[in-house]
Amino acid sequence: MSADDPFARLPEAASFSVTSTTVTDGAAWPPEQFSGIFGIPGGKDVSPQLSWSGAPAGTRSYAVTVYDPDAPTGSGFWHWAVADIPATVTELPEGAGDDTGSGLPEGAVQLPNDARATRFIGAAPPAGHGTHRYVVVVHALDVASVGVAADATPAVLGFTMAGHVLGRAVLTATAETPA
Repeated sequence: MSADDPFARLPEAASFSVTSTTVTDGAAWPPEQFSGIFGIPGGKDVSPQLSWSGAPAGTRSYAVTVYDPDAPTGSGFWHWAVADIPATVTELPEGAGDDTGSGLPEGAVQLPNDARATRFIGAAPPAGHGTHRYVVVVHALDVASVGVAADATPAVLGFTMAGHVLGRAVLTATAETPA
């Protein structure tokens, strides 16, 4: 893991696979996954479709996070966090992270992102800031519920689930807003 890897300081975890019909690993976000809330032209704040497989034995639930480690904040920017996805679920449809979490499975908890919106918020790199990475992670956990409050931050989710992560499936998209 490189120093630029947001998980470099976390304990090692098994890897498994995540794919998307919305975005390809290493490719640019489509316009729908840009932020309309932050006024990016064409942005619709639509969460990506995700499918995963090969999670480690003992997985009892999943969490999904989307994080921009390149945001000019000193702490990155969390775009989406969902906890307590049942272990029987291995796919989220595109748009699952809307205002109501309508595409999330029963029992899943969608947390407020760094804009304090309880939904997916799309890419919004500042104009001329260069290419940003959007790290989409499916975390396989050894507990059925990680026990975070519905108003917890994604950072609190990360802290709370740190000792329960069996595996991580990672997909990284990119985005850039021209100057």
